[in-house]
Amino acid sequence: MKKVIPIIFLTIISLLLIFYRFSDIPKYLAFDEVEFTKLALSLNDKPYIPYSQMATGHSTLYFYILLASLKIFGINVFALRFPAAIFGILSVIMFYLIIRKNILQNSLHRQGIALSLPIVLLTSRWFLNFSRFSFEVTFLLFLELVSIYFLISKKSLFFSGLFAGIAFLSYTAGRIFFILPIGFLILELYRRGMPRLYNKKTIIKQLLLFLIPFIMMITPLTLYLLTNKDNRIDKLFFWRNHEMTLNEKIVGTANNVKTITLMFFTKGDMNGKHNYPGKPALNPILGILFIAGLFISIKNYKNLYNKLFLFYFSISIFPSLAIYPWENPSMLRTYTAIPAVIYFIGNALIIFDAAVHKIIKNKKFRYFILYTSYLILVFSCFYELRTYFKYQSPVFEHSFEIRYPLDKAIKMKNVYEKSP
Repeated sequence: MKKVIPIIFLTIISLLLIFYRFSDIPKYLAFDEVEFTKLALSLNDKPYIPYSQMATGHSTLYFYILLASLKIFGINVFALRFPAAIFGILSVIMFYLIIRKNILQNSLHRQGIALSLPIVLLTSRWFLNFSRFSFEVTFLLFLELVSIYFLISKKSLFFSGLFAGIAFLSYTAGRIFFILPIGFLILELYRRGMPRLYNKKTIIKQLLLFLIPFIMMITPLTLYLLTNKDNRIDKLFFWRNHEMTLNEKIVGTANNVKTITLMFFTKGDMNGKHNYPGKPALNPILGILFIAGLFISIKNYKNLYNKLFLFYFSISIFPSLAIYPWENPSMLRTYTAIPAVIYFIGNALIIFDAAVHKIIKNKKFRYFILYTSYLILVFSCFYELRTYFKYQSPVFEHSFEIRYPLDKAIKMKNVYEKSP
């Protein structure tokens, strides 16, 4: 029951926050959501296709899930956004399971940290926002977290490879995720004594357990992309623009590094669908903890989990470095960096917990300090929720531009014409 109760608690609080005024915030539709609905409906009663050129080009797995939701609930906003919400809830649970494996449950405060981090994730505007409308990123995040969970379970590499393969079939950024579990696996083998203690057969077996299901899952989409262009990548990735000079690409990449870094602390995404325009992704409390935890993780790089999340953070940021500078900062394209950010925050809390226990001998004063730190974290969570529901939600009135019902909008040639 000690293992089950936190999961039940997190599920309930996730349901309450994600589905609170679910059809009203955002009240209207984004143009992309209308296009996503058309793409999903175009798949109905047809043989499986791995990729569609509709809506600027997407792999189709998520849209089959979207199609199922539309068939069950009808063509309406709830059905359109329901899958993203469910995968948001499941992501919170999977993140808790990963954190629980990593954080030793040897004290009440460590257990408190393990439970508080998924709540910090859930209440983050960055996370909560995309769980409430129909974009693919919560689906990708869930798949990546499941793959990581099975990866660190050690004996479940088959399922890690399976879900890494499914991630490859989801949002475009998921196509490079497999580098993380393969890199982690190799590091883990070396840590255990490869090749001194591991023979070649054992090494090959470990890799094949991951690679066989992964390759099986990615084959349909890979075969398609070998003979067809991915319009999305050609449109966004300036590193592939042969008309740009090397110097222009270097300057563009440097600008991306700058804007993505500032996104966390000073100037966030300006897109009203993604963020309260210009507001940093992290509030001051979370920002300070993130910086402290990041440095702690780099300093203690030999810790395998620190390596994992540093690598995860880098892979999550990497695609945005390669897109045109005017597309940045983007809290959508860096969405899967959130678990690593929260993990670093957790590292800072763990070090603080250890320091308080070591330095402060008076038990009452020690607990006062620790519980005060939890109150500050609770304040941060409420601050994020207040910002989202009170200040960011009015921005949606203008950012979500389509005001027709979904079933009518998908039939219109011009959804902007005479919009009520």
